[in-house]
Amino acid sequence: MPPEPPSAVPAPAAAGAPVAALSAEERAAVVGRRRTALLSVGAASVLVVLKLVTGLITGSLGLLAEAAHSGADLVAALLTLFAIQVAVRPADSDHQFGHGKAEHLAALAESAFLIAVSSWLGYEAISRLAEAEGHAVDAAWWAIAVIVLVIAIDLTRMVASHRASERYGSPALAANALHFAGDLAGSVAVLLGLVGVALGWHEADAVAALVVAVLVIGAALRLLRGSIDVLMDRADRRAETAVREAIAHLVRPDDVRRVRTRQAAGRSFVDVVLAVRSDAGLELAHDRADQVEGAIAAALPGADVVVHVEPTARQGGTREAATAAALRVPRVHEVHNVDVFSLDGGEEEVMLHVKVPPALTLHEGHEIAEQVEARIHGAVGAAVRVTTHIEPLGEPSRATQVPDVEAWAEHEAVDAAVREETGRGADDVQVRDTPAGRMVLVTVALPGDCSVGEAHGHAARIERGLRDRCPWLGEIVVHTEPAAEPPAPAG
Repeated sequence: MPPEPPSAVPAPAAAGAPVAALSAEERAAVVGRRRTALLSVGAASVLVVLKLVTGLITGSLGLLAEAAHSGADLVAALLTLFAIQVAVRPADSDHQFGHGKAEHLAALAESAFLIAVSSWLGYEAISRLAEAEGHAVDAAWWAIAVIVLVIAIDLTRMVASHRASERYGSPALAANALHFAGDLAGSVAVLLGLVGVALGWHEADAVAALVVAVLVIGAALRLLRGSIDVLMDRADRRAETAVREAIAHLVRPDDVRRVRTRQAAGRSFVDVVLAVRSDAGLELAHDRADQVEGAIAAALPGADVVVHVEPTARQGGTREAATAAALRVPRVHEVHNVDVFSLDGGEEEVMLHVKVPPALTLHEGHEIAEQVEARIHGAVGAAVRVTTHIEPLGEPSRATQVPDVEAWAEHEAVDAAVREETGRGADDVQVRDTPAGRMVLVTVALPGDCSVGEAHGHAARIERGLRDRCPWLGEIVVHTEPAAEPPAPAG
């Protein structure tokens, strides 16, 4: 056998570069939200001045009501701008889920401002309507022109805020859009009130102010409820439905133990508890969790997803239960050769090999063996006899590919053994030298409709035939796969 080649030492993985706090897309969204909020502040400032000056000159309570409303909106816009500045900060050690709820706190404050101001305006409007002598209102043409200009500004900023809230998923901007819609309706009411005054109905202005107050209070109450729902972590049923639909093709409905969702600043936070087979092992369980996380992230872009896996109740027979129980023992890295025997009297015996770290002492290995036996007794019953074989977890072995010209004897023996069993040659043959001896890897194509048991039988007979021809071989691995189906005839 040729000498072993020098071992190849794999290069260490490159350390990951620190991830930027915000991606380019996220930074663009932040800039857009800030720009929209700044435009709202500017528009609200202009509207306050226009409505207040016009209302004072004409004596219109409707215009004064709208001025107060816009003043509250100015404060709300400033709160929104501040909230967005805070909400976009990345998570830190004190705020591990981010700062997104700052926007909902701002929306809560906006609601309080609007309800307080609108209640006062409603009271004033009712007082004017109750008075025998009405207040004189000058419905001049220029006052009507001012309110038409206000309506145009309200319409523009409502559309801009609504589009920005949809694009960036911002509840604070959505709150602004709702307020601006209320402003638009209120401005239309004030316009109708001034027109009514001009036509001789002197109470029209107070009625318009009352309509504005009612509209704003209704919108504020809806906004208040939505903000409280988020701050109290009310479940998002639409997100939960999307989660269950996204993972329905990956796991059985009974294996989804729990789905919890909540929202903050337009972002979903999802918590899923998933059941997997108790003998699945860590790798399979982790892979299933990754698949579920990926499906949820595709259904809810930007969502923060946490998937917790837990074992199902015992299923299958003694072999599956014993394997799962042994793998749950600390420092047990692998379990194999699990055999279950039925003894006289109906008693069962479990025999298994358990791999542990090679540096452990015999005393430590024996303690692990006792823990394995105790776990198996707890899983399948104390009456079952358990025998464990402790062995060290092997280090990766080195293997050298043997050129075909040097392994001609093995190739001829493989071809003869495979033809004897299947009537055709092997699809692939690899010969390698390892510390344990020469290894042969054989790939054999079999009819795709044969059973797994039949395929195993073919592989076992090929292995025996190869050993008879090459008794010096160490390990022989026969890989079976379905043969390619012939193409369908044309026509």
